[in-house]
Amino acid sequence: MVKKLLVDVDCGVDDAQAIMMALAVPDVEILGVTCVHGNTCVENVCKNVLRVLKVCGRLEIPVYKGVSKPLLGFVLDAGHFHGEDGLGNAPDPDAPGLDLVQKEGAVSAIIRIINENPGEVSLVATAPLTNLAMAVKLDPTIPQKLKGLYIMGGNVDSRGNTTICGEFNFAADPEAAYIVLNEYLCPTYIASWEFTCHSKLPWEFCDDWLAQDTDKARFMKKIFKHSMDSCYSERIEKELVAGQGFISCDSYAMAAAIDDAFILESDYKAVTVELTGTYSRGMMIVDHLEILNKTHKACIMRKVDLEKFKKLLTNSLK
Repeated sequence: MVKKLLVDVDCGVDDAQAIMMALAVPDVEILGVTCVHGNTCVENVCKNVLRVLKVCGRLEIPVYKGVSKPLLGFVLDAGHFHGEDGLGNAPDPDAPGLDLVQKEGAVSAIIRIINENPGEVSLVATAPLTNLAMAVKLDPTIPQKLKGLYIMGGNVDSRGNTTICGEFNFAADPEAAYIVLNEYLCPTYIASWEFTCHSKLPWEFCDDWLAQDTDKARFMKKIFKHSMDSCYSERIEKELVAGQGFISCDSYAMAAAIDDAFILESDYKAVTVELTGTYSRGMMIVDHLEILNKTHKACIMRKVDLEKFKKLLTNSLK
């Protein structure tokens, strides 16, 4: 069975890792990559996706430009970690041009692709959820036609990485995250920020992973250097949990979409997003007491098969 994926990204380094992971799996078909604001501006996101597809020899996969700013509020970016261009400030003079981006917009493409493949598409969202929120408002029927929705974002212990209580993807567009968690009533899987921190890999694995003698590994080593230097610096200066190992945040959601058996332990809870708190705007709310009276429960990842994860990552650079 071929697994059909639609991928929505704000292509920073970990989005690139997730895309390359999926492209290396023989029975996975990426129907399209939709781009949105986030780690960098949406124009850079489009350029970055094309660079990733080029190094993988897969430029035939359509790329769609999406929304450039959140539904409300200010634009955030993660240039301090991913580099101002999103890929480690490692420019490529031979990068594909934006003329390869499809004329159709990302929101329209999401609606069309899901409607053309009812019950067959898994949507992997590793970015602020603006494109998805816009899509469901234009066509409220698309969630029931999805096979599954895999999200990297949100948090379960109120530990933020962008605001006091907010993870980046949700904090970058809280209203969009709220809409998606409340209106996509399809099987939903969430790789939260704290979960990824608890599922880190040794830096020694990362060193070996990048040492593979391939063009893909050399590309990854070049774009990842800026983020790795940031992690090492944070580990030395602040001893942050994220600095104590290799975390490819977006790849956890992608690995789950590739193979559900990757998830070993999970909680099924109703979730929503706080929109008005002084310190907690953008925080994901997990309804442990079932006060929300929601019938739709998300699968919140707790433990995954890290050996399988290592193999997927290793194969992505072969």
